[in-house]
Amino acid sequence: MAKRAVEQTGLIPRSIIRTFERFKKQLFPGVEMLVIQEFRISRYQVIVSIQALLMLIFIPILINVISKHFIITPFVKYIWNKNNVDIFLNIQQQELALTELKQFEEKLYFESLLTDFASTNLSTLQFQNEISRKTVEIANLYNDESIEAISNLFSDFLSLASLAIVFIFSKTQLIILKSFLAESLYSLSDTTKSFLLILSTDLLVGFHSPRGWEVFLKWVFYHFGLPENTEFMSLFVATFPVFLDTIFKYWIFRSLNKISPSTVATYHNMIE
Repeated sequence: MAKRAVEQTGLIPRSIIRTFERFKKQLFPGVEMLVIQEFRISRYQVIVSIQALLMLIFIPILINVISKHFIITPFVKYIWNKNNVDIFLNIQQQELALTELKQFEEKLYFESLLTDFASTNLSTLQFQNEISRKTVEIANLYNDESIEAISNLFSDFLSLASLAIVFIFSKTQLIILKSFLAESLYSLSDTTKSFLLILSTDLLVGFHSPRGWEVFLKWVFYHFGLPENTEFMSLFVATFPVFLDTIFKYWIFRSLNKISPSTVATYHNMIE
């Protein structure tokens, strides 16, 4: 099993204890075999951790891409177009389409005033043909967007299901990965750990984070074909970062302060 990276603090610094244990091991015979064995264990931990990390990343992505492009999208497109349902998935898509068509009509009308036509009938005919062509183009565009949104819903669900399966059948590898990441993180210097902590908190709950959360929510609404809800977005941005900030502060006070008090001191010195 991988060595636990989290150790309890005591009266004697851990660095002195480790130095003493290393010196004590070197006094006994067979220290070379012990070093080789530790190296093999460390190499095995790195290999298993990399394999587990690749599985967590690439298996959901492959399941999403393959299922969406080869199974879900063709099926949804067939059902959506066969039943002759509305091309718009929500009312906001319809409003955007009407706005786009109106802007195109106004632009076309303005350009027609600057162009010399052979006759008034020809001008009207060209105008109607352009409007009809643009209407079909916009309809196809939003029809494809509706199909894309529905396909995203099912393919993302399959990705989450595949990720859950990986968690279930790779518990040992994930435990080793967790231990390896924790050991790598706690082996960093206090300044580096404080920098990463400040970077994470500023991105998620910092002064400029509400704009990032708004962009993220807009992407989620567009990704799943949902109408933008400004009231929900305002409420989410006003409450969720505060909730995350409370969790961060509780974790720093409850856990990190026991594991690495020097990191907490460096963190407070850097933010002041």
